Amino acid sequence: MERRVKKRVHLFFCEEAEELARNVAAHSDLIQLQSISWRSFDDGFPNLFINNAQDIRGQHVAFLASFSSTSVIFEQLSVIYALPMLFAASFTVVLPFFPTGSFERIEEEGDVATAFTLARMLSNIPISRGGPTSLVIYDIHALQERFYFGEKTLPVFKSGIPLLKERLQQLPESDKVVVAFPDDGAWKRFHKLLDHFPTVICNKVREGDKRIVRIKEGDPAGYHVVIVDDLVQSGGTLIECQKVLAAHGAAKVSAYVTHGVFPKRSWERFLHRTNDSVKAFTHFWITDSCTLTVEAIRGKSPFEVLSLAGSIADALQV
Repeated sequence: MERRVKKRVHLFFCEEAEELARNVAAHSDLIQLQSISWRSFDDGFPNLFINNAQDIRGQHVAFLASFSSTSVIFEQLSVIYALPMLFAASFTVVLPFFPTGSFERIEEEGDVATAFTLARMLSNIPISRGGPTSLVIYDIHALQERFYFGEKTLPVFKSGIPLLKERLQQLPESDKVVVAFPDDGAWKRFHKLLDHFPTVICNKVREGDKRIVRIKEGDPAGYHVVIVDDLVQSGGTLIECQKVLAAHGAAKVSAYVTHGVFPKRSWERFLHRTNDSVKAFTHFWITDSCTLTVEAIRGKSPFEVLSLAGSIADALQV
């Protein structure tokens, strides 16, 4: 059986993903970083320039994106649309966090499913010399969103869960770990990837005007319980789950999310403070899919970043 020849990849990146891009390149001598001049005209619209554009003709090209806000999407899409037209042999977009993934449903007439909108925008990337664009996304909120993309874009869905499993195996009492899911949706999304751990499933029930978190299945008593979900926003659900698990005898509670979105600095709710006698969360693991969050929580307990860099480097060889 012939050994597959690995390809040399020219990796471009947006400004806020520079640290992650450098970490990706550090994993492989076959990844060469390239640069873009991210400038603006006086009116605020982007004035962009792809440096050394002539060098990527006939080469494998990738772009590491970060759609952290609506203000940066337009400038990054402009570059994403331009790169494959420079006669690239192939083109890959790595978008670790698909930010509108949780807005995929229309529950009443008038709702706008912005997950479909963003998927359509990415589906209009021009094809390269090698064919459709590969789009690498980590732990998209709903797998059925694969079908939101058109034929000119081939989504490659990957997961940060292998990083979590590796980290859990390094814990001193790894045999005393239970995985908890905050709702049925998280269980459906991840339980097959974590099926060798005992599990607890929580859910929300309505009591009057309030929604209360309850344990639906499993027993956390005496275990180090790790709550697993795809993303966190305000963190309210995780906090309520922690309280319920602790009340049912969990020895320790930690959390993992692939995407630490944390709008309005909501990560501050989870910080270990010197006057706290009991730490609600022993560990809080996130990946570096949301680069601005990584910068904000650096060096702050209980947070620990599990980097996607090695996984991204491998994905660029697909």
